[in-house]
Amino acid sequence: MAHAHQHHEPQGADLTHAAQATLEKAGEQWTTMRASVFAALAGFEKPASAYDIADAVSKAEGRRVAANSVYRILDLFVGANLARKVESANAYVANAHPDCLHDCIFLVCDSCGQTTHLDDDRITSGVRDAAVAAGFSPVRPVIEVRGKCEDCYNATN
Repeated sequence: MAHAHQHHEPQGADLTHAAQATLEKAGEQWTTMRASVFAALAGFEKPASAYDIADAVSKAEGRRVAANSVYRILDLFVGANLARKVESANAYVANAHPDCLHDCIFLVCDSCGQTTHLDDDRITSGVRDAAVAAGFSPVRPVIEVRGKCEDCYNATN
């Protein structure tokens, strides 16, 4: 595992194309509904719940979309590396580089909800190594650091 490398982080249509290519490479179809859910997810600036995404898709399509359907698609997206789940918030973010697999480190602001995703293979490799040393087989470590983002910290100090 590389310790540091540069990512090209596509946005907009380029991100959608990267997500579609990654999903199809995993043997899954890029359906209209999956495209709608991904577009809604990518449109949020902060982690979004399945209900937030279902609401956004419902408004965009002019028809009600059930959160259960969105949950199934989000589970598929997490498994295919198109989305990451912020466990403590039960919310999701679009993966800005779906063709590159890393364990997650999230910095979650308790004040405004802003979530920053970091890739640091030194830290996540250490977590994996510690889990293995304890006799545990890690599948996908997710590390969340709760606190205040710079803006919220500066606003209160």
